[in-house]
Amino acid sequence: MYNLERKLGSGQFGTTYLCTERATGLKYACKSVSKRKLVRRADVEDMRREVTILQHLSGQPNIAEFRGAFEDAESVHLVMEFCSGGELFDRITAKGSYSERQAAAVCRDILTVVHVCHFMGVLHRDLKPENFLLASPADDAPLKAIDFGLSVFIEEGKVYKDIVGSAYYVAPEVLHRNYGREIDVWSAGVILYILLCGSPPFWAETEKGIFDAILVGQLDFSSSPWPTISESAKDLIRQMLNRDPKRRITAAQALG
Repeated sequence: MYNLERKLGSGQFGTTYLCTERATGLKYACKSVSKRKLVRRADVEDMRREVTILQHLSGQPNIAEFRGAFEDAESVHLVMEFCSGGELFDRITAKGSYSERQAAAVCRDILTVVHVCHFMGVLHRDLKPENFLLASPADDAPLKAIDFGLSVFIEEGKVYKDIVGSAYYVAPEVLHRNYGREIDVWSAGVILYILLCGSPPFWAETEKGIFDAILVGQLDFSSSPWPTISESAKDLIRQMLNRDPKRRITAAQALG
């Protein structure tokens, strides 16, 4: 059905390859997870949940389109839309920082993903620039969210307690092991801060140091380039990084 070609990248759970559909010659991305890594029942359930969530979110413009799951003797393969523009992380590194107009366009795509996920009952739990791909190398290419490996279906009234996500983007309530859907907006707010100045709002040499900085929650809007950035942009970041999840802006409100 598909021929695997060059390696595109690798993560904690699998390796992603460029692949070609034999029947059409069309290019896709294939995330291959070795069955040796799916040893515990929980690992298998996590994989099944990721596939179910990808199927559930199919057809959304800012989410990489899921083509199907296949398995052979050694691996499980998830075939997805191929996004030729690479990771948002690499684009940020190359640019250094974005103009407000550019950052607004990127942030709108990210908030659209958060809104769609929450509207469809999904909590992403691992939003970061590495988990967004650009559809093409063009400057104004739309973003596509990938990697729903830590995502869960939202159960109303349930309090989530697992510490998940990536250090710079983790909301304070995750560290307190008492959180809900609001954590995705926090992560999006961290990404917006990085887009505008090129560095994360809460930074330290160690993971513990980063977590301590998140818990203190002191935002720096005095260093360059913040004095030249509009008050409305800073206000949006403050609302997205509100330490009280009940008072934090929702994705729908931020888009409105």
